[in-house]
Order: sequence, then structure tokens, then C-alpha cells
Amino acid sequence: MTQPIVHITHRDDWTIALSSDEYCPGSLSKEGFIHCSRPGQVVRVAGTFYAGQYGLVLLVIDPKRLHAEVRWEPGTDGPAELFPHIYGPLNLDAVTQVLDFNPSPDGQYVLPNINP
Repeated sequence: MTQPIVHITHRDDWTIALSSDEYCPGSLSKEGFIHCSRPGQVVRVAGTFYAGQYGLVLLVIDPKRLHAEVRWEPGTDGPAELFPHIYGPLNLDAVTQVLDFNPSPDGQYVLPNINP
């Protein structure tokens, strides 16, 4: 996979990660992986799991730079759609962009411009 993958997090959690060499969200210890999406999936994911939340950022990740394994696995909607899951800490140098990702005034998320 050469296209970027993305991960939604709170800016405060990302700021904490910047003081270390890696990002380890709660899902990594609870579920064993970091939830990610393709850019085309993330708006729907945000609306489902982050509705009404502010202070979010979208981490744009280059999968070729990851130290941990990425597995493409079914989401909650079943096997028809696969999502990238990172099985280990996210090394910070794999993050190519950090984009503000808050809902618009009408509560909808809009995909920001992602550099290839």
C-alpha cells in the first residue's frame, strides 16, 4: 500500500506523544492495534465515533515508514470493507501531516487536503 492512511486522535494525546518517540493510544493496549482508515473512510468513521467532539487532529501516515505491521481487517460493518490497523506503536517519523479535524458548524466532518 503506497497511499497514506489516517488516524483520528485528540490534539492533547498527540501533543503528549511528541515528547516521546512513539504514539501509543489506549486502543493499542486494549485491542492490540491502532485504528486507522483510508482517507475515503475517515469522514464516516469520524461521524460515527467522534460526533460532536472538538480538539481532534487527523494524523496522515505513510505506511512505508511504519515500523509496526499494518493489517487490513474488517470493520464493524463486516468483511465487505477493510480498514488498516497498526499492530504496534506508531513511530512519529511515519506521520507526514497533522491536520485539524473538527466538525463544521452543522456537525459534519469534512476531509481536509491531504498531501500525497
